[in-house]
Amino acid sequence: MVQSRHPRAPSRAAACTAAAVLLAVPAVVGWSSGATAAGAPAPPAAAVLILPAADGPADPEAAKKQIEKNWTAFFDPKTPTDEKAELLQHGDLLKLLLNGFSAGAEAAKTSVKVTDITFTSPTEGTVTYDLSVGSETVLPGSKGSVVLEDGVWKVSFETVCELIEASGAEAPPLLC
Repeated sequence: MVQSRHPRAPSRAAACTAAAVLLAVPAVVGWSSGATAAGAPAPPAAAVLILPAADGPADPEAAKKQIEKNWTAFFDPKTPTDEKAELLQHGDLLKLLLNGFSAGAEAAKTSVKVTDITFTSPTEGTVTYDLSVGSETVLPGSKGSVVLEDGVWKVSFETVCELIEASGAEAPPLLC
């Protein structure tokens, strides 16, 4: 193993890279350091670079539509287990859990109504929903999480574990 005489070299390299990126921004957007070419307009006195928000997907309305559709289908007792697996984070690995989750008389009467969706990042969000069994709303205003996996907005594995815990049922060992 070779030891560096400069233990802070990696952080210096990162700082230099960050500085280079920051210094390149004016050139990319057509600003200069104050010197202007003949006939070129001078840069504004105080320029502000506006970047897109990093707290949601590029098309939030389309994402919300897909989330509501997928969330509702996931909790619909008529949705086949294979299709539910496609709507659950890591669902391809959790078909056994889904079979157990869908079993029972109560599950056959379960439905959800999505009431709100907020994004916490371009690939994650919080879903507020009402969970009903038959005509009774048993978990009003519940919160769950949604994740973008392989281009599909899916119910998070964490949400399913929270629902299993809230039901009093035991999750299979090592799953939740």
